Amino acid sequence: MPHIIAEPCIGTKDVSCVDVCPVDCIHPTKDEPDFETAEQLYIDPDTCIDCGLCVDECPVRAIFPEEDLPSEWSKYVQLNLDYFNK
Repeated sequence: MPHIIAEPCIGTKDVSCVDVCPVDCIHPTKDEPDFETAEQLYIDPDTCIDCGLCVDECPVRAIFPEEDLPSEWSKYVQLNLDYFNK
């Protein structure tokens, strides 16, 4: 997993990160049907190129490189994977 979106995104779903992503790996976007019902945004690990542009754009500091993800949020690795494997 290059980058992970963690707990601070829940309920916020600020799409600033979506706007700067050069490979469209952050979902759901505002145009997708499940945007309103999703708890948070997620990063597709198969599409992410590990550029890091999203990290500084996130106003709630919810995006981390996997190696920097705080241990208390380790479950978000699987939550991001699960979103794209449904």
